[in-house]
Amino acid sequence: MTESSISSAGLDPRRRKVLFRAWHRGMREMDILYGKFADSELAKLSEGELDDLELLMDLPDRDVLMFLTGEAPTPDSYSTPVFHRLKAFHTHDGPIFG
Repeated sequence: MTESSISSAGLDPRRRKVLFRAWHRGMREMDILYGKFADSELAKLSEGELDDLELLMDLPDRDVLMFLTGEAPTPDSYSTPVFHRLKAFHTHDGPIFG
């Protein structure tokens, strides 16, 4: 089972919650997409960027997956710099399973 590679011990309560949510989506593909991104980028996100990430995480997983794969257009309200960082983070060169 894939799970976070970082400890939440040094994170503030909000980031701990986001990290947990990133790895417990209900859809395994989204656990990996959000979880690996959170492991790498969470500590670097500003409060505003956390807002954007939480907004995305409030959407159904299938919708976000369709936005990330281009299967559906991304609504302007979700086409944020954080969304584009999430999308760029997962390329064929890694780190989805690496």
